[in-house]
Amino acid sequence: MKVIAPALSKRKIALAIVAIISAGIFVLTAALWKASRSLKAAESEVAHQGQIAFRAISLDRPLPAGFESISSPAKFLDAALFRGRFYLSGPSGLSAYETNGALAARYRPGLELPPAPVVALAADPQNLWIATAGEGLLIFDGRRFLQIRSDDPPSRRITSLLPLASGRVLLGAEKGGVLVWDGRSLERYHTDLANLQVTALAGSEADLWIGTIDRGVLHWHAGQLDHFSESDGLPDPRVLSLAVSGNSAYAGTALGVAEFNDGRFTRVLAGGFFAKALLIKDQSLEVGTLDEGVVTVSLAAQSPRLRNASLQRDLPGVERLLALDGGTYALAQGGLYQQSPPNGDFKKALDTPGAVLADNNISALDVDRAGRLWTGYFDRGLDILDPGFEHATHLEDEHVFCINRIVHSEDGGLSAVATANGLVLFDASAHRKQVLGQAEGLIANQITDVLLRGDSRSPTIVAATPAGITTIDASGTSSLYAFHGLVNNHVYALAASGSRLLAGTLGGLSILDSGMVSAGFTTANSGLKHNWITAIARTGARTEDDWFLGTYGAGVLRLDSAGRFSTFADWIAPSIINPNAMLVTDRAVYAGTMGQGLGIYNRSSRRWTFHTAGLPSLNVTALAQGSGYLYIGADNGLVRILEKDLAGQ
Repeated sequence: MKVIAPALSKRKIALAIVAIISAGIFVLTAALWKASRSLKAAESEVAHQGQIAFRAISLDRPLPAGFESISSPAKFLDAALFRGRFYLSGPSGLSAYETNGALAARYRPGLELPPAPVVALAADPQNLWIATAGEGLLIFDGRRFLQIRSDDPPSRRITSLLPLASGRVLLGAEKGGVLVWDGRSLERYHTDLANLQVTALAGSEADLWIGTIDRGVLHWHAGQLDHFSESDGLPDPRVLSLAVSGNSAYAGTALGVAEFNDGRFTRVLAGGFFAKALLIKDQSLEVGTLDEGVVTVSLAAQSPRLRNASLQRDLPGVERLLALDGGTYALAQGGLYQQSPPNGDFKKALDTPGAVLADNNISALDVDRAGRLWTGYFDRGLDILDPGFEHATHLEDEHVFCINRIVHSEDGGLSAVATANGLVLFDASAHRKQVLGQAEGLIANQITDVLLRGDSRSPTIVAATPAGITTIDASGTSSLYAFHGLVNNHVYALAASGSRLLAGTLGGLSILDSGMVSAGFTTANSGLKHNWITAIARTGARTEDDWFLGTYGAGVLRLDSAGRFSTFADWIAPSIINPNAMLVTDRAVYAGTMGQGLGIYNRSSRRWTFHTAGLPSLNVTALAQGSGYLYIGADNGLVRILEKDLAGQ
């Protein structure tokens, strides 16, 4: 009898060992596969973490129909020579000039271009690179525009451009740091250069200089980042301009120019000058200043003397100094100036078109009974335009500036202009009658909103201020504030119906009946979604007790007769309604937003839509109506359109 058990045991042991080894190999393979997959995922994440999602939009499309621009002054911020033409950019868009000075083409924000100011230009043989303040990068090949619009809002506010020898382009963003466009992707240039507030770029890919709004100068070279601030010799932490030549770099600030040699700070030039623009010429540095024109600094001398190269008075506010087509040019408030060789005076090279308006930063609008358009500016006073827009009367002084609101009495005999330094009253001929302030009984000098009730012979004036509300009528002057029941002293907006007055404040909404506070609403005691009320509009006789409230953060809300607040399902939130930028017509309720364009509530369909085409900016700051037209003011210009032609009606 054979004994086979030991052989079977050995075979079982061998099989077990093989199984164990196989299982180990499987586990090891699985672990290696998992690790490889994780590594690849990590590598992919690293490769994509610097990328920024964007849309490439062709601007070769029909112009928005019906919009008319009311011309504002041509303020130029940059210039470039591209394919035999001078291109000048600014808030009003892009203008192309032949070398003989003839205007060849104009490209306007909201029409041919996206709704944003054009702030910087750079050119290479193939493209004109165009930076906008809010709508990203534009690329112009001489025939068509292509927009590269980042999905990241801070990356859309571009301040500076630097084309590289590699064909890539560096973009300096107002809050997004340094970006790079390579023709296919938009990325952050380097993590160390992200989240900077960039003002200027100069140099090359291997030797990059970066100016910032509050962190001085950064120097990126050979993978190393150096930082220069006031403690390192910089005259001021805010850099206005940069220029690079060989191993030397120059940073212009409001207090002079810092010179760097071989990456090290050496000295301050043009101390005390507001160095907005720089240009290196042989052995000298040209400095474009705020008030003193162009100053020349010799770079050869140890203690250089300054020479003013622009003695004429019509060269204030120099924005750029450029070497174009063998000549030296200065871009200033009056336009483009060319320097007589070799270092003579600057003479105007291009005639810029005239304008009806005094400024493009609109803060208030209204049309009076005579058909005149009253246009208030954030910091330039007031224009009163004749109905045909052929003539404008400009008013600006210590009281008529920083306009917050313009209203007219029903009979046209009185106009009230709320400003940062008083309430200015005008008669039917638009002649100033009186200025009211604290000395005349108002609770504060700053007027944020105003109501005129009754006719011009016996009006009731209600003025909103940061300290409360003042009412002026036949019985005298009276004021009320938080002590009398207002939810907050800082009142931004007023609206009235009969004896009822609504006051929108920084801290909520107050309702006054017959001059007494009867109710107060905040987010704590009601359905109000945001306490800061910026605008109020009564929707009309059909819904006598319905009010639309604009807020700083929650868009537009409705208040009904029962005191209930409600939101709109089709409103895009969160959003900001600009102060007193609401208007009610028979067709619609209009709301000017900060960044979303014009909100339109169709009173028939009871739905909101948002309109952006044709607007000079997405920041709509003022609205008015007259003779069938809707006037839309923004921080970058003024347009009008027949209300019946506006989309959403």
